[in-house]
Amino acid sequence: MRHACRPVLPARLIPTLCGCLALALLLTLGAGSAHAAIGFTRLSVPVSNDVPLEVGVWYPTNATTAAHTLGSFEQDVAADAPVAGTQLPLILISHGTGGSLSSHRDTAQALAQAGFVVAALTHTGDNYQDLSRVARIAERPLQIRAVLNYMLALWPAHARIDAERIGIFGFSAGGFTALAAIGGQADLGKVGPHCQAHPEEWSCKYLREHADTSQPPTAPRAADTGWDKRIKSAVVAAPALGYVFAPDGLARVRVPLQLWRADEDRILPKPYFADAVRQASVAPPEYHEVAGAGHYDFLAPCTAAQAARVPEICAEGEGFSRERFHQQFNAEVVAFFQRTLAAPQAAGK
Repeated sequence: MRHACRPVLPARLIPTLCGCLALALLLTLGAGSAHAAIGFTRLSVPVSNDVPLEVGVWYPTNATTAAHTLGSFEQDVAADAPVAGTQLPLILISHGTGGSLSSHRDTAQALAQAGFVVAALTHTGDNYQDLSRVARIAERPLQIRAVLNYMLALWPAHARIDAERIGIFGFSAGGFTALAAIGGQADLGKVGPHCQAHPEEWSCKYLREHADTSQPPTAPRAADTGWDKRIKSAVVAAPALGYVFAPDGLARVRVPLQLWRADEDRILPKPYFADAVRQASVAPPEYHEVAGAGHYDFLAPCTAAQAARVPEICAEGEGFSRERFHQQFNAEVVAFFQRTLAAPQAAGK
């Protein structure tokens, strides 16, 4: 039986019960934090020989929150407020193709409420305003490294971050990014043959439409330079180009991995993406297959205006609620990072 809960639970448990248990776990974790309020700030991170990276940072604070506009969305945060707490874990978020720093805002908020600092970037050349560098996917892990360097050394509140407790969350192309950042060796030479065999696959059509002939995406091991050993844990949802890590491209990965797949994913279908990552993993990841979910259901729930503007991204399958699913999803993500990035004294208990 496919379900969206952790695989250690008996299969006979129904998804509704699983969602309730996961939500209860998130509420318990949040209740244990001294800082229920969420702060938010925007950064411009300099990059050598490139344009600055736009970054949004969510974090725990003791300040009073208010309505705050983030692009076309509204969030309840304390803008530019002081950070509360010390030795805080940091999570980096990498969005999918055509996304932005706000793509996973609800997940970022859930993490911040649980005591994490969360830095989500808008990838240069692969975002909702600019798709000129989509095919240069090997640049993405290097952008993650630039953000991490900034957060640990130059962010005004960098002293409040525990540099030994760094995690990454990635969706779709961001899932590829996260895997490369934790040591995955992507053989991008496999993209051409794969797309010749599967020309109608969405990702192959998209790459053809956004080809960068100046830097073709076919150089073997091209993403190998993105490994950042400071990252100690990863959550990956619906990873793009999963097949480029098969069969042994994840041999170096030794950090805990939580892997998500949407059962009704028509963008990155079986068996070449999440399934390929699962098979290539040396240590079995914590695996979740979400019944009834489509590819875009890992994105934050849509507003009414967004649903009218981009229905193909906001549409939900019959009987599936993205908002209800995200209660469980965010709880599982928070719980995973709580376990795998626990402070030394907590881990020793």
